[in-house]
Amino acid sequence: MSVTTQALFHIISQAAEGLSLAELQSSYPAIARRTLQRHIAKLIDAGQIKAVGEGRARRYFVGRLNPVAVATLSGQQSQTDSFPAFIPLSADSWDILAYIDQPVEARKPVGYQRDFLEAYQPNQSWYLSESLRRQLHKMGKTTELAQPAGTYSRAILNRLLIDLSWASSQLEGNTYSRLDTLELIEHGKAAQGKAVLETQMILNHKAAIELLVENTDTAQFNRYTLMNLHSALAENLLPNPADEGRIRQHAVDIGKSVYRPLSVPQQIDAMLDLLLDKVNQIQDPFEQSFFMLVHLPYLQPFADINKRTSRLAANLPLFRANLCPLTFLDVSEQAYSRATLGLYELTRVELLRDLYVWAYERSTQEYIAIRQDLAEPDPLRLKWRELLKQSIRQVVCDPATEPLVVIQQQVALQVPQPQQAAVQALIIEELRRLHEGVLARYGLRPSDFAKWKAVKRD
Repeated sequence: MSVTTQALFHIISQAAEGLSLAELQSSYPAIARRTLQRHIAKLIDAGQIKAVGEGRARRYFVGRLNPVAVATLSGQQSQTDSFPAFIPLSADSWDILAYIDQPVEARKPVGYQRDFLEAYQPNQSWYLSESLRRQLHKMGKTTELAQPAGTYSRAILNRLLIDLSWASSQLEGNTYSRLDTLELIEHGKAAQGKAVLETQMILNHKAAIELLVENTDTAQFNRYTLMNLHSALAENLLPNPADEGRIRQHAVDIGKSVYRPLSVPQQIDAMLDLLLDKVNQIQDPFEQSFFMLVHLPYLQPFADINKRTSRLAANLPLFRANLCPLTFLDVSEQAYSRATLGLYELTRVELLRDLYVWAYERSTQEYIAIRQDLAEPDPLRLKWRELLKQSIRQVVCDPATEPLVVIQQQVALQVPQPQQAAVQALIIEELRRLHEGVLARYGLRPSDFAKWKAVKRD
């Protein structure tokens, strides 16, 4: 009787409590001990099994499967529910996946671990090593590094709105395509056959991204920023509208997880204050970004939409430093959910860290490709953007007044005579292009826009 490495792997995979060498020999009595040990060594080297214990007590368990190794040994492709094989993972990340891939019933229920946050010392503790931070800075470098905060994100805003809104929404199960997202954001055209909730989610992302980009030079990691960011993302999506931008007042469960976040509002408040205190001390923008991606969803300070809030908040340090954004392009929902489960249930960041590095490289590749074709921002629009927003808002909120009168008055008050005609033409053109997808830019609500259009039709 002979044995193959594949057959040996199969018998070990069927034993939830692992198998010892003696137990394997009893299954293959005619096979020499050295032959079995050689097959076992091959499986361990491939990362398919792991040994626990010493001497006679040593037992062999199935570890997290390396999809490439599985395909090689079994002659089959990895299953669709495996972690994407093209994302490089460390040994620590494979360990996390081995635990997370167990049934929920086999994982130990856990609550919020305060020392996970309390033990972190800004600029002394590091989730991203020095070499990783150097690598990320090199990948994300732009020609605007020395410019005022937010220069780069404003220059790429139109592209950023589509990429980040689409990719982040996909991580929540949204089925809008990228083209659907472009049509909605640029032309206000909702996709046919899609749920209203999906359309609202995309528009909320757009409003939240604009909120961050437009306020990059002044926005800080504080309650005001986080709550308004959450409010923009949550508008019209929560069962209780009072929960938009408000600290959670009740217990929550995490789907497909044994993690139970804090449930007492006073405790959530205290840990959020500590989180904000620590993140504001972090000096490196990537460490700051990743810290928010870790600790905001782990704390779950809001009734829902915590991960979305963390993904956008993680971009604020990158916007401020004029680095390429983290758009989450091509990050699968399955990969992201497993990485966050490892964080929730084990308070381990390695899998999320590996995903973050891969995702950032993927994002920067996209923006490097468009960088040479990036149009320079219109200097007139940049200089008078506050006047533009103010004028559009006043026109819409005062539908009884002729728009041209409002625009002429505002321009005459604030713009030097030589530039008045050009600025006036810019505002009029912007007003002509006004649609539901850009209202947040001007601090307007859909009801304001609808009322204004109704008056203009009469």
